[in-house]
Amino acid sequence: MTQAPQVPIEVDEETGRWSTDGLPMVYVPVHFFLNNHRAIESEIGVERYAQILYTAGYESAWTWCEAEASTHGLVGEDIFRHYLDRLSKRGWAKFTVRHLDPVELRATIEVRNSIFADDSQEESQDYMFTGWFAGAMDQITGKRGLAMCRQVRGETQEAEGLFEVSRRVQ
Repeated sequence: MTQAPQVPIEVDEETGRWSTDGLPMVYVPVHFFLNNHRAIESEIGVERYAQILYTAGYESAWTWCEAEASTHGLVGEDIFRHYLDRLSKRGWAKFTVRHLDPVELRATIEVRNSIFADDSQEESQDYMFTGWFAGAMDQITGKRGLAMCRQVRGETQEAEGLFEVSRRVQ
């Protein structure tokens, strides 16, 4: 399984910090991330943690999509698809866009091989992804707070998770 990284990684020789396309990155083992994830979830509860992650993930997706659009000259649907492709190549899961309509603020995303599904200590906790998908959708439309996302199906034979992005009810 030896191969070159599927995303460009630059390492600053002076600081040792990593970046991709000018954005700082951190590389950590999955067990490190999941141990932290479970500890916070255990301390404050799944519902509260999911709310916090939604907000943080939304902002992070918006920022990343904006930066990548500028760096690569991407617009509209290409930004959204690029975002999910890069997330897939960074080991979070395999994300597949089944449907994408930015005009109607609708998308369906299939998730396979999530790091959360690999965590034998708990059920798949893919709720982290909901804010990411909503933030990416809003960024490609240029309007904050219009989209929302929810997981519509958990693990099945077809996919580990299925997520729907839709217009937020005002």
